[in-house]
Order: sequence, then structure tokens, then C-alpha cells
Amino acid sequence: MQDSDFEKDEAERIEDAIHDLLSQRKAGGTICPSEVARRLYPQEEWRSKMTRVREVAFAMVESGRIEITQGGKVVDARNTKGAIRLRRHFPV
Repeated sequence: MQDSDFEKDEAERIEDAIHDLLSQRKAGGTICPSEVARRLYPQEEWRSKMTRVREVAFAMVESGRIEITQGGKVVDARNTKGAIRLRRHFPV
């Protein structure tokens, strides 16, 4: 398997985990990106995967599938410092 195939498979697994975790929350509920990393990677490895989880989440925001929040408000996470949360996108 080539690196690009591995990255694509990994991104799909991350997306699936985000969708699955969000489906377990009530409407408007959020998850922390670390929940995704902890689900997919062993205890000792999840922190090193946080950047990849956030990258996939940003791509999902750009395609309108999820929103990123901070303090309960939708934010542009690429320009935000601190903890973020992920939630399903609810069109207005």
C-alpha cells in the first residue's frame, strides 16, 4: 500500500469515527477530537494523532459535514487557539 492510500484509508477511518461518535450524541451535541483519537489509536499513540484528526475535521468542515465550536459558538478553528469541539452541521 502506498503512503497516499494509507493516508486516505486513515482519513476515512477518522471520518467514520467522527460520524459514529456524533451519532451517539443528541442533536446539537459535540465531541472532542481527542475522543476520536483515543478510539482509533492505542493509549500510548493517540496524542501523536491529534494533528491528523484535526486535519480531517477541518476538511469535513470545508465540505459542510460538521462544524467546529469553541465555547458553544461556531469558529474558524484554523484561526482559533485552544480546545475545540466537533458537532454535526445544521444548515440554517
